[in-house]
Amino acid sequence: MKKIFRNSADYYKESFRYLRNARENLKKAKISNDRYQDLKPVQEACGIAYLAVLKAIDGYLIQRGLDFDKLPTSTEGYWKNLKKILVHNGKITDAFSIVYENLHIFGYYRGASSVKTVKEGFEKAKMIVDTLSKNKM
Repeated sequence: MKKIFRNSADYYKESFRYLRNARENLKKAKISNDRYQDLKPVQEACGIAYLAVLKAIDGYLIQRGLDFDKLPTSTEGYWKNLKKILVHNGKITDAFSIVYENLHIFGYYRGASSVKTVKEGFEKAKMIVDTLSKNKM
């Protein structure tokens, strides 16, 4: 069950907390030849960073008027809402594609060891959280 916060600002605050935690976990993984040598902290960090993005999207959806009880519960639900609400912002939807692929699929599920892949996912995650929380849309 999703933890429900009082307002969109609470979701944004939580998403920043998740991103900080993800970065801390990622620092635990040693790097050699542009590859992470210990995948457990990498997988944990990727999962947490992906959740940070989902929290930021939840905050944005609530800010745009979506009821708390109608927040997405699946990746498909997030895609549907992003396409509906951010129809004219290809940067966010493209960044979400990279976050989904690099962090959620490759990083978390498949245990990606490529530093470049994981870092690109983290950069896009931060961009999404920063942009949505600043309400530049």
